[in-house]
Amino acid sequence: MSWLKKHVNSLELYTVDVIYGRRAGAGPAVYGAFLQVLSWLFSGIAQARLWLYQRRIFHDQPLGCLVVVVGNLTVGGTGKTPVVEKFARALRDRGRRVAILSRGYKSKAPPVWKKFWHALTHTDEPPPRIVSDGVEVLLDSEAAGDEPYMLARNLPGVIVLVDKNRVKAGAYAIKKYGCDTLVLDDGFQYLPLKGRLNLLLVDKTNPFGNGHLLPRGILREPIKHLRRASYVFLTKSNGQRDPELEQLIEEHNPGVDIIECAHRPQYLQRFGVPADAPAAREPLSFLKGRRVFAFSGIATPESFEKFLRDLGALLVGRERFLDHYRFEPEDLTQLSAQAQGNGAECLVTTEKDAVRISSQASFPLPLYYLRLEIEILRGAADFDEAVGRICFPQRAALRGTERLPGA
Repeated sequence: MSWLKKHVNSLELYTVDVIYGRRAGAGPAVYGAFLQVLSWLFSGIAQARLWLYQRRIFHDQPLGCLVVVVGNLTVGGTGKTPVVEKFARALRDRGRRVAILSRGYKSKAPPVWKKFWHALTHTDEPPPRIVSDGVEVLLDSEAAGDEPYMLARNLPGVIVLVDKNRVKAGAYAIKKYGCDTLVLDDGFQYLPLKGRLNLLLVDKTNPFGNGHLLPRGILREPIKHLRRASYVFLTKSNGQRDPELEQLIEEHNPGVDIIECAHRPQYLQRFGVPADAPAAREPLSFLKGRRVFAFSGIATPESFEKFLRDLGALLVGRERFLDHYRFEPEDLTQLSAQAQGNGAECLVTTEKDAVRISSQASFPLPLYYLRLEIEILRGAADFDEAVGRICFPQRAALRGTERLPGA
């Protein structure tokens, strides 16, 4: 790891500790006060931007097809990708031609020379990056971004495009692939393209952090903007109701449908082994009593580690990296040495982390990733209704059931 990258990572980790109150003393207090000033500024900008769109001073651009927005009020950690996957799969299975539009967070941008050459030889903007054309996956996780690559790999028959300009990407999906349904991944704050349905995800284990906006907290916009949601998904649920949280949601968005869901482990996938090979997949019972070294670079590593413990794994060591951290060869060498030194029988990581490990990497111990899927615990009828609204909008309109986002 380079000197600059190491110190940037250290600063980010220190900032996260200050946000979550993990550090005490004068230094963290002063830094926290500085972040609070920036937070007030960020809040003003976020609310002014929304006001300008609501008053039609800034205009969104309709594309003449159905648009579903999946997002959250906070940064990271709500389990958004499995919800996008479940929703896109349900739409695809009901006959919709679906495209997922993503900004490709922390994906590798095309080289400067390529952009310059396109500007010289074309009068229009470059097309979006095609992660999947519905038949095959065309980009790796570095070029596409972690989540778009995972979605493309797990959703045959669904188009996946990456571009910061999702209006342009949506128009491309309609013209090039004949898509009739666009799913905006992490699109709640993307106002230029208005959604028919806004699906807002709230992490039940940590709904709104410390209540502050970025960078003092984890909120992207104020809690009162819950009112813009058509449906609220409570993710990472343990099955027990949270009346206080539900009352808060009701205060800001009276009558909104709440769908409660949990991320359920499905199986362990062996890294570097073809998916159809006999030893590629292990049942969850494989972990029971096994000495495991865990590592991850996600927003909420605690939930991943809890899954492993609940499944009976004996965690002999763990290593946490920043969210979306891209592993370098020396990181993997060090992790392997730690695992062996602690007497681990295998290493386990998340699916999102596994896509950021080079396929050429080798490990002295077996490496597995944990496959998770969404299970609807409460509000399954509402989920089916939401899918039905998109597949049969005329029927929903006749029933008078459709509520416009933000109404």
